[in-house]
Amino acid sequence: MKPGTLAIHGCTPPRADEPYAPSAPALEMAASFHYRRAADMTAVANGEMEGFVYQRYGNPTAAALQRQAALLEGGESALACSSGMAALNIALLAALRDRPASILTANVLFGETFQLLRLLEQQDVATRYADPCDPEAFEAALQAADTGCILVETVSNPLVRVTPMDAICAIAKRHGVPVVADATFTTPILSRPLEAGADIVMHSATKYLAGHGDVLGGLVICRAVHADWMQELGRHLGPNLGPFHSFLTIRGIKTLPLRMEEHSRNALRVARMLEAHPRVGAVHYPGLASHPDQAVADRLFDRGPDGDTLYGGMVGFEILDADEAAVFRFANALRLAVRATSLGDVHSIMTHPATTTHRNIGAGRRAQLGIGDNLVRLSVGIEDPEDIAADLAQALEQV
Repeated sequence: MKPGTLAIHGCTPPRADEPYAPSAPALEMAASFHYRRAADMTAVANGEMEGFVYQRYGNPTAAALQRQAALLEGGESALACSSGMAALNIALLAALRDRPASILTANVLFGETFQLLRLLEQQDVATRYADPCDPEAFEAALQAADTGCILVETVSNPLVRVTPMDAICAIAKRHGVPVVADATFTTPILSRPLEAGADIVMHSATKYLAGHGDVLGGLVICRAVHADWMQELGRHLGPNLGPFHSFLTIRGIKTLPLRMEEHSRNALRVARMLEAHPRVGAVHYPGLASHPDQAVADRLFDRGPDGDTLYGGMVGFEILDADEAAVFRFANALRLAVRATSLGDVHSIMTHPATTTHRNIGAGRRAQLGIGDNLVRLSVGIEDPEDIAADLAQALEQV
C-alpha cells in the first residue's frame, strides 16, 4: 500500500475475531494491566503470549502508533519515545551494540544533536564529523578509523542540504557499518531511508508527524536485526511516550500526506519569492534550481499527485548585511509566522538558529559551518501562501 493509505489505516490492524473495528485506536491510559490468571500475566511478561503488563513495557495506544510508524517507514519494529532526543539516543545505542564506540556523523546537525554527542563522548563514545554531501570525502573519513555507526540527517538542520542517502548507505554497506538517519525534516511522505539502505530511522514526532504543536515525542524504526535490542532499551531505560501523546500523534499522522504536500507547495512558492527579494541573499531550499542538491532530492524524494517532487516545508535564507539586531527587527515585525524553536506545525514558524537551536555550539563553529547571524530558518506552514509571502515581505522592510 502507498504511504497515504498506510498513514490512515496502519494503526488499526485487521480484527478477524471481531465483528467490528473501531474507527480510531483506543486511548488506553492504564499504567498497569490486571489478569484473572497469574500464569497469563507471567506468560505475557515472558513474551509467550500477547498482551500488556506495565506501561513502560508497552501500551495499546503506543503499540498502535508503533505499528503505524513501522508500516510507513517499511521497518520491522518501532518504539515511541518521549521526545525526539530520547528517540535519537535509543537509535544510537541500538546501532552501537557490539560495535566500536565511535560515531561518524554529518558536519551540520541539529544543535541538540551536537549536545547529545558531547554527552556520549563523556561515556567514551568518540565522534568524528564529515560532509555527507561529499560521499568520497565521507568514505575517506569512514576508513580513517574504526566506526561503530553513521549518523546523518535526511535534510540538514538548519542549512537544508539533502544527504545522498543511497550513496551514504552504499558506502556503509561496503564497510559493514550501520546507518542511523534522522528523517524529521522529510517524514516518510518524502523519503524512507530504510529503502535506501539505512538501518535505523528516527523522527521528532513533535514536528511534522503530530503536526499541530501539541505533542512532545519521538519515534525510532528499525530493521529486524536491531528490533529486540531496541525494544529492550525501551523497556529498561524508560523513554516511553505516554498514551495521550501517542493518540495525538496517530491522529496527526493520518493527515500527514495531505499536510506534507501543502507544506511543500507553499515552501516552494515562498522560497521563490525570497530568492527574488532585494533584501535576501542566499536561499536554501532544494526545490530551487540554485540549490546544490536539487538533483539529489529529485532522485530520492517522492512526488505529489501532480508529478512534481515534494521538497518539504523547510526553507533557510540569509538576510543581506543583517546582524543579530536586524534579524530581531525582522522577527518582531512578523504578524503571521510565529517566533519559536520548533518546526513542522500547521502554522509557519521563524527560528534564528544562531541564538536558539545552535547557540551552544559557539560562534566560531557556527561560522565554520555557514550558520551566520543573518541566517533564518523558516518552517513554512499550510496557511495561504500569499499571506505567508506578504508577511515575510513586510517584515523584511523593517530590516
